[in-house]
Amino acid sequence: MDAQFWNMKWQKNQIGFHLPAVNPLLVKYFPVLELKEGARVFVPLCGKTLDIHWLLQRGMNVVGVELSQIAVEQLFSELALTPQITDVVPNMQCFQAKNLTIFVGDIFALSRALVGSVQAIYDRAALVALPPAMRATYAEHLMDISDKAEQLLVTLEFTLEYDQSCIAGPPFSVTQQEIQRYYGAEYAISCLENTSVTGGLKGGVPATENVWFLKPE
Repeated sequence: MDAQFWNMKWQKNQIGFHLPAVNPLLVKYFPVLELKEGARVFVPLCGKTLDIHWLLQRGMNVVGVELSQIAVEQLFSELALTPQITDVVPNMQCFQAKNLTIFVGDIFALSRALVGSVQAIYDRAALVALPPAMRATYAEHLMDISDKAEQLLVTLEFTLEYDQSCIAGPPFSVTQQEIQRYYGAEYAISCLENTSVTGGLKGGVPATENVWFLKPE
């Protein structure tokens, strides 16, 4: 799960993980965050998700981070925006236009100073994209750079009867126990929805899609 892996996916246009529509779970549960117009929402490992279009249309300021420059260039093109591009730290650039800031590079190179103040995090594609060995570090870093902003988190969980280690990711299965372990000390965690994935994942493996609201305590 290194930069080369994801950059190759975008170079070969192997982006089945990119949804062709706004995620209905975002539309359904975004009001839980109770954000005012102009609030800043952080979207980690954002790709060129149409969810960003939707957030901008609702008056949000969006900050994201993405490894692939191809994805970010396509995002701005599809939004009909011309970004101002600046180098911010070694191996990272910032693409910026009205109400939209996307950092191109490794999320672990981001700092709270670079991200700035954010009121919420929308994580649909980041935690599930990371193998188990990286998740705790990611969660700690995310809380640090966001100053423990509230989160709307979407995860996938394969049915327990399957050996998780035999199902290649991404996306990876993330259990309720993991969510509690990563975030339970800092957030009150509520499961808003638990829905079976139609047709399953990875060749029909039964799975659920879970929506979490993480409220700082």
